[in-house]
Amino acid sequence: MRRLFILLSVISLVTTSCGTKKKIAELEAKNKECQDLLNTCTVKLNTCLTEKEAMASQNEFLKKNNTDLINNMGNMTTLTTQGAQNIEKALETIKEKDLKISRMQDALTKKDSVTLALVTSLKREVGIDDPDININVEKGVVMISIADNLLFKSGSYDVSDRAKGVLSKVAKVVNSKPDFECMVEGHTDNVPIKNAVLLDNWDLSVKRATSIVRVLQNDLGVSPKQLIPAGRSYYIPLVENDTPENKAKNRRTRIIIMPKIDQFYEMIEKEMKKK
Repeated sequence: MRRLFILLSVISLVTTSCGTKKKIAELEAKNKECQDLLNTCTVKLNTCLTEKEAMASQNEFLKKNNTDLINNMGNMTTLTTQGAQNIEKALETIKEKDLKISRMQDALTKKDSVTLALVTSLKREVGIDDPDININVEKGVVMISIADNLLFKSGSYDVSDRAKGVLSKVAKVVNSKPDFECMVEGHTDNVPIKNAVLLDNWDLSVKRATSIVRVLQNDLGVSPKQLIPAGRSYYIPLVENDTPENKAKNRRTRIIIMPKIDQFYEMIEKEMKKK
């Protein structure tokens, strides 16, 4: 009986041991399957995390790029607006300059008209048939050139009576233009001169100019405020001083009638300020 019990116990133990091994084998298989699945999930998770990080970086880049684009669009709008304003200002400046040029041209035209009227008046008063008197316009001013044989004796600065007749006609025109100036220039030939009074041709040319100025002021009533005497000696000849005839041409007195410079600029400024 006792042997039978022992035998049954052994059989039961063996049976139980076989069942346990099978379960262990099954559990180990399931464990391996779970481990493989876990490994696969871990790999996928790591891949997803990497992709997430890359996507996050790309997202930040896109956000920054979008912000930059928005800012650039704002800058472009500002630049376009500023450019349009600059163009408008440039056009306004050009327009103002064109207007100023137009007004200055008008002022010059008016000045030329006055000069032309003055020339006509002088030619009518003085006469243009005398070969020793020449009237023309140079650089916008009226110039009357009178040969010295009408005004002085050779080497002298005393004004002749004949000269006063010519100068009276010039004075009549100058007196009618109180806003004009009258410059008297003495010119000589290159023949040296020296005496007790005159040191050289500079002295002679200046003395002749002041003599004419005194006649215009004292005898013919021209305002001294309009008169300017000047001596040029022989340094601005009309022709070469190589013959007696050419020397005679260079011995002359030139009377220049011109608007006062300050008044001329005032006239231009008035034209340019007109609206």
